[in-house]
Amino acid sequence: MKGLKLLLLVLLWLGLSQNAIAQPFQIGHTTLNFVDASRNNRVIATEVYYPSNTAGEAVPVAAVGGPFPVLSFGHGFVMTWDAYQNYWTALVPQGYIMLFPKTEGSLSPSHLDFGKDLAFLIDQMALFNANPTSVFYNKVSAMNAVMGHSMGGGASFLATQQSSNITTIVNFAPAETNPSAVAAAGLSAIPTLIFSGANDCVTPPNVHQIPMYNGSLSSCKTLISINGGSHCYMANNNFFCNVGESSCSPQASISRAAQHSVITAYVLPWLDFQLKGNCAQGAVFDSQLVTDNAITYQKNCIQCNALTTETNVRNGIRVYPNPVTDFITMAMETPADYQVNLYDSRGRLLLSKAFGQTVSIDVSGFQDGLYFYSVLQSEKVLANGKFIK
Repeated sequence: MKGLKLLLLVLLWLGLSQNAIAQPFQIGHTTLNFVDASRNNRVIATEVYYPSNTAGEAVPVAAVGGPFPVLSFGHGFVMTWDAYQNYWTALVPQGYIMLFPKTEGSLSPSHLDFGKDLAFLIDQMALFNANPTSVFYNKVSAMNAVMGHSMGGGASFLATQQSSNITTIVNFAPAETNPSAVAAAGLSAIPTLIFSGANDCVTPPNVHQIPMYNGSLSSCKTLISINGGSHCYMANNNFFCNVGESSCSPQASISRAAQHSVITAYVLPWLDFQLKGNCAQGAVFDSQLVTDNAITYQKNCIQCNALTTETNVRNGIRVYPNPVTDFITMAMETPADYQVNLYDSRGRLLLSKAFGQTVSIDVSGFQDGLYFYSVLQSEKVLANGKFIK
């Protein structure tokens, strides 16, 4: 009996230690002034929200669980960063750093400068990651996204032309800008996710989001139209947005909370796949599109469409045996510093392990079912796949 109890305690501890990796973080906050010397020392005041072990102002970045992808988010016309709390409260606890530049908030904003600001922040965070004196030293992933709402969404397309380091773009009711965001979309080939509201009378989809989607050169792009969704419901309640929307029709036919729920249901799996290589979350993104009555969509790709359970070499990796009973082995063609992440069928991270050329992982304690893996090198995904236990 004592032996059985000890075994149960060990199994419980193993389960807790595996799941601890995937537990949400607390939200830390600080305000930083970035300076762009190339634009007459332009000061970009920025609100920064980041994963931490303790919630609060200027608290340390989370000690483990990183490095964390960066999301540079542009606000709407005459709107402010605090209208987008729905995004940082949903994404930061899941291991993302969010940056909200406060520039171009006037009645005559420069869309191009705003796009440059969004891109500049991405590049500066990469420098912080390499700077031993920065609180973000070794905490910033090379994977990132430019994001935005309305004017900020349009500016995010402009940002993609300002930095080659940007990994993906995600925006919400993006508006046409000057210079043209539609034209900039036609020059961008990075993965792109666009949200529109079917009842958006401020930036009607047929004039704004649909031309951006159609023009995009990306081989992996998705346009999600939220049934009954509006322009201002992409964000939290904001006086200036409400004033603009009140003068046109149609109005929203769903609640703000319902619209936020739809957004979160797709933003997180998209980012988890595109920026963290979580193949299971990519599959979740694709599968729920098909059955979700709250949206309509267009897309031209399948996330993780190369998934296989075969044991032959693919993308330089051999995974065997598959199906597996006790130990699964992953062998690379060449020795280097690699990392393997294992996920359950719901996209939850079970474990992360560094290895050289070959690694053998004990999965005897896993329940029978389908699991996913991603192999990374220098934070870049080399291969995705699945195995059966």
